[in-house]
Amino acid sequence: MKKIELIAIAEDWFHQKNWKPFPFQKKTWRAFLQGKNGLLNAPTGSGKTYALWAPIVLEYIKNNPDYRSKKKKGIKAIWITPLRALSVEIQQAAQRFADDLETGLTVGIRTGDTPQKERAKQKRSMPDLLITTPESLMLLLASKGYAKLFKTLTAVVVDEWHELLGSKRGVQMELGLSRLKTICPHLRIWGVSATIGNLEQAQQVLLGTDKALLQESVLIKASKKKKIKVKSIIPKKMETFPWRGHLGLHLLEEIVPIIKNSKTTLIFTNTRGQCEIWFQKLLEKHPEFAGELAMHHGSISKDTRLWVEQAIRNESLKAVVATSSLDLGVDFAPVETIIQIGGPKGVAKFLQRAGRSNHRPGEASVIYFLPTHALELIEASALKRAVKERVIEDRIPYLLSFDVLIQYLVTLAVSDGFIPSEIKKEIETTFCFQGITNEQWQWCLNFITLGSQSLQNYDEYKRVTVTPEGLFKVESRRVAMMHRLSIGTIVSDSMLLVKYVSGGFIGTIEEFFIGKMKPGDTFVFAGRTLELVRLRNMVAQVKRSKKKSNNVVSFMGGRMTLSSQMSEILREELQSEADHKYQTPELKALKPLFAQQEKESIVPKENEFLIETFKTREGHHTIFYPFEGRFVHEAMSGLLAYRISLLSPITFSLAYNDYGFELLSDQPLDVQNVIDNNLFSTQYLFSDLQKSINATELARRKFRDIAVISGLVFQGYPNKMIKTKHLQRSSQLLFDVFRDYEADNLLYQQAFRETYEHQLEEGRLRLALERITNQEIIWKNCKKPTPFSFPIITDRLREKLSSEKLADRIKKMKLKLEK
Repeated sequence: MKKIELIAIAEDWFHQKNWKPFPFQKKTWRAFLQGKNGLLNAPTGSGKTYALWAPIVLEYIKNNPDYRSKKKKGIKAIWITPLRALSVEIQQAAQRFADDLETGLTVGIRTGDTPQKERAKQKRSMPDLLITTPESLMLLLASKGYAKLFKTLTAVVVDEWHELLGSKRGVQMELGLSRLKTICPHLRIWGVSATIGNLEQAQQVLLGTDKALLQESVLIKASKKKKIKVKSIIPKKMETFPWRGHLGLHLLEEIVPIIKNSKTTLIFTNTRGQCEIWFQKLLEKHPEFAGELAMHHGSISKDTRLWVEQAIRNESLKAVVATSSLDLGVDFAPVETIIQIGGPKGVAKFLQRAGRSNHRPGEASVIYFLPTHALELIEASALKRAVKERVIEDRIPYLLSFDVLIQYLVTLAVSDGFIPSEIKKEIETTFCFQGITNEQWQWCLNFITLGSQSLQNYDEYKRVTVTPEGLFKVESRRVAMMHRLSIGTIVSDSMLLVKYVSGGFIGTIEEFFIGKMKPGDTFVFAGRTLELVRLRNMVAQVKRSKKKSNNVVSFMGGRMTLSSQMSEILREELQSEADHKYQTPELKALKPLFAQQEKESIVPKENEFLIETFKTREGHHTIFYPFEGRFVHEAMSGLLAYRISLLSPITFSLAYNDYGFELLSDQPLDVQNVIDNNLFSTQYLFSDLQKSINATELARRKFRDIAVISGLVFQGYPNKMIKTKHLQRSSQLLFDVFRDYEADNLLYQQAFRETYEHQLEEGRLRLALERITNQEIIWKNCKKPTPFSFPIITDRLREKLSSEKLADRIKKMKLKLEK
């Protein structure tokens, strides 16, 4: 059957549905049927499932002319998705197409949520299209005879590739693909990505470094540019001294009419804790929403999440308060309106969320932005500009992630074993390990067979044995079982299951939150007030409570940082303010705040770097404003404090947010001395950074994840997880052993490398310091805190005070400052 005839089959199917295929879909069909690999860049809700599933089915029809009467067994394609929530959507769309063409092809799902019975059934007879996650793919590679399982495989589609890129799950995917390429010689690899700044590099990371394969690949961009309207919810009364403590709840009534006027509204929050609080407060203030309002985040039980997703599809819900668990791919055609609570910190995430609304062709997506404090209106203004100018962040891929490589090698050793020379050739074709040296490779092999140099006397670290034929294989059933339970690269704090005493699963909570509670205490989780009855074997047993509780569940890792692109646009917005070009309603609304800032200090221009000093009863405050995001400010504040201490002995308390950082001391700081001694220099940056922020302590924390991923530390069995503090203690002990006896240990070195590259953003810090040295430094000695400094100094108080006491304290501070 000719390619033109095949494409006509798909076009006919589209016409029967009263749809018209987009040009990018037809382009993808043609490229796939020509045998090409590639990356498809398409926005959410644009029909990307059919862009890639349709040609897989057409290829099957071409190779099996008698497909209606004879069914060819075996897996034909794998669809990788980073989020389990997407699986059902993809399955329904794919099955519809396969059924309507009478192909007899089956579509199955295999994720962490798939019951054991279903997995066993799949093992006996694999579906034709398997929708799975990176972790589940690795589990298949850890099963005996996997090469036979995959021998009929012709295509792999990696969905939401931009989400996996720049994470260790992406590295896991690169390694998995390198194996599949060898055992499936006719394999076609395709990725689907939303728009990111480095699309070409994203394609290279997906396909690997094989030049012939890259030359034969294509990058297809969906030309349909979605119109996006950003509407800011501007407070009627603008606060002159903003602070971060109230999560935007003072604007709650502003979104109620928006919810009431829309069929369905998605309210996106940045953290699970914020999601719980907004859900609770909306119901408290508007009980009429009961039954029409739901919540969706990753810690709620799967059944509840699936129910919410289905309820959005059939329009039985008025609004859903969600986190990034609904960010990706799930196609909710009826969703009319999106509300973003607080700055999303990055343009790509914001566009992704905006794309959730209004999938009707030609119509604009509307996203409302609700600031959690006044200064976030500058972010709203910056986002508008970014959307207009299509500024998108890069996703930086990981290099030489030895922990992931070690896990992968043990995975292969658990299944059929491997010959090192064969596997080395494969992993050298991945982007992540293209630069691996023979010494590093040999070190990894020694690590899995002997334990590292300093652990050779301990048998538990000798996981892989070498047969006389040179095959690396796991012989111990216990090691194999523990490894299968540990496959994955996402390491979080120990999670406790939350169950009713009477039975019934509610969700999972991090150990640190529940660990502070005693039986009888109440807390709010999954929209319910619960009373802790007992804690047993990592299960929190609870019952419903009628008591009122302000103790809303909180989760670690809630703070995000501004991306470099957002920082740049934010500085440009401030520049337009400093030049008195009130271009946007957001900046106009901030006039009183800017007027107060100008009265006490200045709004810095493009070529100016602002430093403010003032004294309060807490001590002497020195505030610096690089506007570079909290991670860069964390590193820069430590670096500067260290360099100042070399000039004269002085002790500082540090505080930082996305706009700037504070050095607080009990004696005044001579800022002129800081300027004259060029303390913002990039000279000796690396060594000063090492000494300044106790890089060893940060690396020690980072090492916990590396130890878990590489299998040095075991997280525990299901329902019997090892407590976080024990994990931390075990990994710290190993870290100290490597530091003292084996400083060239690759995992130990990786902990430092990741600390500098990913946590402290050393590259970005260097660029920020270079920019500051070329700016005019303006030092303002102020009489009292300024509007720009207020969120930073109140953030530090948060560590010491409860939320009620903090609110009272800030109220008094504001009254004093507004006099």
